[in-house]
Amino acid sequence: MKRLSLRTQAKRELLDITDQVAKAIRELGLSEGACLLFVPHTTAAITINENADPAVKDDILTALARLVPPSLAYRHLEGNAHAHIQTSLIGSSVLVPVANGRPALGTWQGILFCEFDGPRSRELWLIGL
Repeated sequence: MKRLSLRTQAKRELLDITDQVAKAIRELGLSEGACLLFVPHTTAAITINENADPAVKDDILTALARLVPPSLAYRHLEGNAHAHIQTSLIGSSVLVPVANGRPALGTWQGILFCEFDGPRSRELWLIGL
C-alpha cells in the first residue's frame, strides 16, 4: 500500500491527481492488474471523469451544490453535513485498471480528488491488486 499526501486549496474543489497516481503506481511496481484508490475521509471523495475541459469540474461542483446545498436544516452540528452527503454521492473509492505500469484510462479521463470541506491536508491510499 502507498499513501499520497494532498493539500487542497479551497472549500470545494476537484483536483486532477492523474499524474500523481501514475507515479505512485510505478513506485508500487505494479505493471498489470488494478489499483484500488481509497479516500479515508468523510468529506472528500474520488472519481474518474473528464480532465480535458476545466468546465466539467465546475459543472460537477455546481450540480452537487444544487443537489445538496449547505443551507438545508441539517441535524449534524458541525455545519458540514452537505459535504458528508456529497462525499457519499461520489464515493470513497475507485478501482483503476493498470496496463504497462500506467492507469488504463479513456482518452479524456482523469482521476479527480474531490474536496467538499477544505482547505485541508488529505490522504489517498493506493493498493495494488
